[in-house]
Order: sequence, then structure tokens, then C-alpha cells
Amino acid sequence: MIDPTQLLSIYRALNRLPGGKRLFSKAVGIAAPYTGTLPFVVRDLERGRAVVQLHDRRIARNHLNSLHAIALMNLGEVCTGLATYSTLPPGSRGIITDLGMSYSKKARGPIIATCEVQAPTGTGRHDLQVEAVLRNADGVEVARARAVWRVDLP
Repeated sequence: MIDPTQLLSIYRALNRLPGGKRLFSKAVGIAAPYTGTLPFVVRDLERGRAVVQLHDRRIARNHLNSLHAIALMNLGEVCTGLATYSTLPPGSRGIITDLGMSYSKKARGPIIATCEVQAPTGTGRHDLQVEAVLRNADGVEVARARAVWRVDLP
């Protein structure tokens, strides 16, 4: 098992390769099997910042022919998680303890989630309040994810 705090260095290594972003995204999906069922790709990952795109596919749609609320929630979770883990030192661990969503518009077409988070400081347990904004291809906000990530720093 790879230390999840090594995600940033793995992303950087794979990003240099052709198809590296898709390969990294598949690896995230293997590590988190439910998330792996969704058609997403990690577009950018830096320390404290993640950009993840959800492709509009039938598997992620609802009966109203728009992206399903839970698919969007999962996009928010993976985006906030990657941004959070990208700030953690080796030996840290984290788990989401709260996740909420607000939906402002039907989501159709590719949806891009962006999250920025400050690195926690000091050792011990921290509850990080993290937010991801989900926008459609026109840049219009369609949803907002609010997460609490509990991290333990060595």
C-alpha cells in the first residue's frame, strides 16, 4: 500500500508521461473503488490545490438527464481529499468526517471541481474545513462541496 501522502510526488512523476493524468486518476480510482466508478480525471494537483474534472457520461446521470447529485458530491469529496492529502507530511492519515453540498444549477457537460486548502501546522489531530467549487464548461457554479477532513499529523 502506498502512503496516501505520497500522492503529490506520484502525480508529478506520472504527469511527465503521455497519458499520465489519466493513469494517475485510474490509480486514485483503484485506491478508492467507489470513486473509481465515476468518469473523472485529475487535471492538476499541487501542494494545497486540486482540480478534478467529471465527464458527463450516462453512468453519472439521473432521471432528469443531468449529472446525479451524488456523482457531484463524490467529485467534491475526491477534490477536497486530494487537495488535503497534498499538504500532509509522510506518516499522516486522514478521513472525511463531514460532507455537505449545495446545488445551484443542473449540472450538464464536463464539471470541473477546484479546491484550495492551507496545510495544517503542528502535530496531533486537526479538523480541516475544506471547500470545493464545481463549475460547468461556461464557468458557472453548479454546486459547492463543504468537507471536514480529520487529519492526524505525526
